[in-house]
Amino acid sequence: MAAGRQRRSKAETLTARWKKQWHRVRVGLRRSAVDYFRGDGSDWVAFAGLLLTVPVLATMTLFDSVWCSPATLVLPIVAGGLLLRPASLLGLYATAATALIVESVRLGPYTEGPSRVTPGIVLVVAACGFFGLLTAQFRSRVGVPWRRGGTMLFDLRERIRVQSKLPKLPQGWHHEMALRPAGGQSFSGDFVVAARTNGGRTLEVVLTDVSGKGMDAGSRALLLSGAFGGLLGSLPPHAFLPAANGYLLRQDWDEGFATSIHLVLDLDSGDYELYTAGHPPGLQLSAGSGRWEEKAAEGPLLGVYDGAQFDPVKGSLRPGDVLMLFTDGLVETSDRDIVEGIDRLTGEADRYVAGGFHGAAWHLIEAVAKDVNDDRALLLICREATANGR
Repeated sequence: MAAGRQRRSKAETLTARWKKQWHRVRVGLRRSAVDYFRGDGSDWVAFAGLLLTVPVLATMTLFDSVWCSPATLVLPIVAGGLLLRPASLLGLYATAATALIVESVRLGPYTEGPSRVTPGIVLVVAACGFFGLLTAQFRSRVGVPWRRGGTMLFDLRERIRVQSKLPKLPQGWHHEMALRPAGGQSFSGDFVVAARTNGGRTLEVVLTDVSGKGMDAGSRALLLSGAFGGLLGSLPPHAFLPAANGYLLRQDWDEGFATSIHLVLDLDSGDYELYTAGHPPGLQLSAGSGRWEEKAAEGPLLGVYDGAQFDPVKGSLRPGDVLMLFTDGLVETSDRDIVEGIDRLTGEADRYVAGGFHGAAWHLIEAVAKDVNDDRALLLICREATANGR
């Protein structure tokens, strides 16, 4: 009995040890995979896998070169250009070159039959290796591996989207916003930052159009949206655009100007001030007359010269009124001036007066500037007709 218990105890101990070892291996592999995806880990797993692929392909080529051409060696080379660091990539290239030499010797001269190692195949493999090495060196210099590059771009896009989210408004108020980047891209030079200030009584919204369009302006838009979001609410309304202007001037960009419109709205009374910096005017729909009125303030472009002054225009949103802010990509094109574009925009917006503007922003961009190769942004602030002043 004692001997049997000892054997069982030894077996259980051995099983426990194997389980612990297997657990350590699984944890180590999982951590390595996570680090590799993030770009922080070693590329030895990918390097070993691709290195083993080369002799497998070479063997298949020697066995049947009709179905497995010598040119198949470009497959691990292309994959290596995407997965490996430059030092590992050179090792893979050396292995592939050795495989080509072996294939050439075993298959014989290319003049003696088809499916041999020809000068053209050597040039194709060498060209793929050259461009793969350039790609790997570029990633190494930038410091962002391809495995994380797409994730980083996604994060940047989501940050712009989150920063452009408008705060919730009290009962009796409604807002609509739509952003459309140029050419269907994910990044836009137009952005919005907004905040409830003064204890939540005041809504401040800044709509900005950065010079350039699409991805060219996306990086500057991300930088400015973060800076403008930090300034908004931290300064008195009249000091925001001068501070934003000074910030752009300090960046010293080659194409560093921007247009902006800053709305300061009292959510209790409906009174507002509108500051503009080289931006198209705001448009207010009066529920009493049913007409759109331009609200144009005075102010130069941001980032042009120091000491610029920005004088506001004042107004009031009564129940049923709508205030519309937009960027020039929505109303101005090469074959249409801004006056004509504003007329077209207000004409389309009139269709929503009777039924309300819920969901109207996106449809207005589709109707007015669907195929325009420029960034477009539209913001609607509506005071509902049933509002009682709060």
